[in-house]
Amino acid sequence: MKMNMSSKAIKKATFLLAAVPVLLITSCDQQKVDIDANKDATVDRLDQQQEAVDDAADSAKKQAGENAEIDKANIEAERKIVKAQLETDKVKAEADAEAAKARVDAVKE
Repeated sequence: MKMNMSSKAIKKATFLLAAVPVLLITSCDQQKVDIDANKDATVDRLDQQQEAVDDAADSAKKQAGENAEIDKANIEAERKIVKAQLETDKVKAEADAEAAKARVDAVKE
């Protein structure tokens, strides 16, 4: 019977020695799967952040273009206001000159 027990013990030991590498390989494979899943999640998150950056930049550029158009319109309006004031000042200067000439002529007579 002792012989039989040793034979069973050897069979169990052999089984365990064969099972341990399988368990280790399975464990390593699962770790690699987990690493790949983590990498994929990180890459997806970073891709989404890049898209958000692109969207924000496009929006900012669009807003800058709209602001530039508003600024151009404001500049043009200011130009027209200043030119109108200058034209008014010019007409007044001409009228003042004509009035001054008329006074000179009036004094002569």
